[in-house]
Amino acid sequence: MIPLRSALFNVAFYVNLILQMIVLTPIYFLMPRKTAWVVPKTWAKTNHWLMRVLVGTTFEIEGLENLPADGVYILSPKHQSFWDVYALLPWLSDPFFILKKELTRIPLFGWYVAKQRMVPVDRSARGRAMAAVLERTKQEMATGRQLIIYPEGTRKPPGAPPDYKYGIARLYRDLQVPVVPVVMHPGLFWPRRSLRRYPGHFKVRILPPIAAGLDTDLFLKTLIETTETASDALLIETLQANPHLPVPPTAADKLRAVAA
Repeated sequence: MIPLRSALFNVAFYVNLILQMIVLTPIYFLMPRKTAWVVPKTWAKTNHWLMRVLVGTTFEIEGLENLPADGVYILSPKHQSFWDVYALLPWLSDPFFILKKELTRIPLFGWYVAKQRMVPVDRSARGRAMAAVLERTKQEMATGRQLIIYPEGTRKPPGAPPDYKYGIARLYRDLQVPVVPVVMHPGLFWPRRSLRRYPGHFKVRILPPIAAGLDTDLFLKTLIETTETASDALLIETLQANPHLPVPPTAADKLRAVAA
C-alpha cells in the first residue's frame, strides 16, 4: 500500500500545485504583498490535507508560544525534506528566505518570490554578496518580518552529524534579533531523494529563543548544542511512536551513539 499511496500523493501534490497556480496566480499578483501570503499558505494547508488523507501522515506543533510576540526573529529549523520548506508558513505572519539568485529567474516561481521580497544572494560575488544580503535583510526585518534560515544550509537525513554554517552566526551578530531553533524529523516520513511517503505521526518542536547579544562563537555553540540535544531526543521519541518506519543509516548510527 505504501508505494500506491506514495504515488497517489506525489501526483496529487503536483496537480494541486499546478491548479492553484492557474486559479490563484491572478489573485496573488493583484493582492497587496502581505495579504497575498494567503495563497502560498493555502497551498501549504492543502498539502498537509493531502498528506493526511492519501498517505496517513499527521503532525502537531509544540512551542508556538516560543515565537517572539513582536514577530521579528530568525527561525532556525532543522532541514530534512521538501516538507519543511512550506510546512510552517501558515503559522508565520510574514516570513522571508535568503535564496540563490538563480531561483529568481525561474518563470512564475521567480515572480512569486520577487513579490514577497525574498532576498537573493549572488554566490559568485563572495564577500560583496554577504554585505548586500545583510543590507536587504535588515530592511525586511525592520518591517516586522521573520527570516527563515536553515543553519546547515542543505537537507540532511535524520540523525546526520551536525554541519552548521557560520553564516547564521554572522546574521545573528549583525541583525541583533533572537534566533528560534526548531527541531523535527519529517525526513523519516518524506525522505530526501525518494518517492516514498510513510504514514505516521510526528512533532515539530519550537524551542525557546536564543536572545540577541551573545558573543558570536558562544551563540553558535549554544545553537548547536540546544538544537542537537533536542533533535536527538525527538528522533528517539518519533521512532518509538512509529516503529513501522524504516530507519535510515544516519538515524541508526545516531541512536547507537546516544545509547552508548
